[in-house]
Amino acid sequence: METTAVRRPPACLLTIWGATRLTLLLLVFGVLRFPGPDVTADVFVIYRGWYEGLRAGAFPVDDVTWQYPPAAALAILSPAVLPFLQYASAFFVLAFLADLAVLVPLLHTGLHPGRSLRGAWTWVAGVPLLGPTVYARYDVMVTAVAVAALAAGVRRPRTMGALTGLAALLKGWPVLLLAGAVRRRAWGAAAVTALALCAAFALAVPGAFAFLAFQRDRGVEVESVAGLALHVARRLGWRGEVLFRYGSLEFAGPYTGLVSDVALGLTALACGWLLLWRLTARRLAPHTLAEAAFTAVLLFTVTSRVISPQYLVWLIGLAAVCLCSGAGRMTVPAALVVAAAAVTGLEFPACFADVVASTPFGVALMFWRNGLLVAAALTAAVRLWRSTAPGAAPLAQTARTGEPAVSS
Repeated sequence: METTAVRRPPACLLTIWGATRLTLLLLVFGVLRFPGPDVTADVFVIYRGWYEGLRAGAFPVDDVTWQYPPAAALAILSPAVLPFLQYASAFFVLAFLADLAVLVPLLHTGLHPGRSLRGAWTWVAGVPLLGPTVYARYDVMVTAVAVAALAAGVRRPRTMGALTGLAALLKGWPVLLLAGAVRRRAWGAAAVTALALCAAFALAVPGAFAFLAFQRDRGVEVESVAGLALHVARRLGWRGEVLFRYGSLEFAGPYTGLVSDVALGLTALACGWLLLWRLTARRLAPHTLAEAAFTAVLLFTVTSRVISPQYLVWLIGLAAVCLCSGAGRMTVPAALVVAAAAVTGLEFPACFADVVASTPFGVALMFWRNGLLVAAALTAAVRLWRSTAPGAAPLAQTARTGEPAVSS
């Protein structure tokens, strides 16, 4: 008789997770030093400043660096649950716990028969490649909610939708988790949760939606795929410059508006492709939910005018969920994302000065990192399309586990 017993997590995986996360904690607490500028300054200065204002009952409407949906206030205020620690220390501890909160469902899923531990390994190995940035931004907290939503998956659509609605109000991008959702209950729960949170914040705290204007006015950031064109132009004599605006370093000068418009146009094309895929897809298996989310976030990342190092945290988390499935087809895109994370850890903060100055080395780093992300996005899109097309081959997971594909 076939056993359904859950395996024990490998000791080596837990040991590596513990060692790497201890190193990250030592880095953000200043015991160890990472090359380049101190990435924890945002927590000590910017986050702490927002924290004080939010505690006083108002969003930072006069601060153009506040570009987040209203539920982001929950992440900024979260260190208050550890009142015995200073703000930054509490934030780092909570980021560590969010990291653990991502690992737990990956392990829980991967240890079941017919599933894979590749997802847990991807998270364990991929995150530390980004260095201390992981614990110095609240993106790992958002990723924990997004992974929990995908873990609920097609079996608990209302839970999946509610968590997606919350995650989307934390950072925006998790709304793309719904790209592969076929249950109306998931969409309904996401909409109800998001609308309820929006109404609560709008009524309780002034300035909940001021961030929309700041996002609209952003330009082309130096680490974005679109920024590569301006890096090359700069090497060829373009007279533009790099300025600190809206919380990041952006290009300013002739043709930056055109490059920004092209990036927005590519984002619209990505949205159109996703809609076309959703309308034509026929063979939707349970693991398609995570694969569609991974592909959607990849497409919107590479077409965005902004790519910050912490964006890789989202992608590693989504890639890890995809690889938990034994029948998934995202192995190559996931490997490309992990490789991009390794280059990102070198690019920021260690060699960020080269990127800002558009030195040959800095431009080469951007070509490698962004090239890997573009390759991952295109590969994921092709594999998603082929695996769900009307004439696609029968899915291995359906045959092995007996879990039926979700009909569209």
